[in-house]
Amino acid sequence: MHVFIADGPSEVASFVAQIIGKTIFDKTLAVLCLPTGSTPIPTYKELVRMHKEEKLSFANVVTFNLDEYIGLDKDHKESYNYFMNHHLYQHVDAKPENVHIPDGTLPNDKYEEYCSNYEKQIVEAGGLQIALVGIGRTGHIGFNEPGSTDKDRMRVVHLHDVTIKDAAGSFGGFEGVPKTAVTMGLGTVLDAKHIILIATGKNKAEIVKKFLEDEEARKSPTDCPAVYLHEHEHVTVFLDKDAASLLEKEYTKK
Repeated sequence: MHVFIADGPSEVASFVAQIIGKTIFDKTLAVLCLPTGSTPIPTYKELVRMHKEEKLSFANVVTFNLDEYIGLDKDHKESYNYFMNHHLYQHVDAKPENVHIPDGTLPNDKYEEYCSNYEKQIVEAGGLQIALVGIGRTGHIGFNEPGSTDKDRMRVVHLHDVTIKDAAGSFGGFEGVPKTAVTMGLGTVLDAKHIILIATGKNKAEIVKKFLEDEEARKSPTDCPAVYLHEHEHVTVFLDKDAASLLEKEYTKK
């Protein structure tokens, strides 16, 4: 695992976008796992700039999003479908048939088959070359909350109260937040050739320290699912100074 600390979110975004951009330029077909949330927005903004100013084409990029709330229509402003279209897809030349965002509107009894097919689509595309992920305050990757394991595949999950509280401001309060979601499993993410984790802001400092430096968490990774990333042979972590503010070990400054 390689850990890099940059000055701020824009610098993190620049480094991450360069890695993704190089993968797109180098590959006949680039297969990416993409997240939502406030953290990746600067990265998407930089990728859009690269598309417009540096001729970075998404025509041969296949994307699979990590997760989606259950119960929100695709055009709901808090849905991840809306988020991805607003921040990335409507600004680049990605082909609609190459864009995969989990569907949160299905009947409950359809999700087992749906999740299995989503996983098959990833395999048929050649597997994930890059999985870009964030980290939640519970240590969740995607919506893999505490209790998740590295064997989990895509499935429906119940959200942790902390995760719901963190989203409450966008939904008019705790009660308005969906309580379930469909998410790629940790096992799905760990199948990627290269995992990039990004974290910015002081509100992520505590969980970043737990993820990187807490030996007790390493012994019980289900309590902090991000710890499972230590098992992977190619993980790159990009932090800004605020997210890294509680770390005690020395890491590479960018």
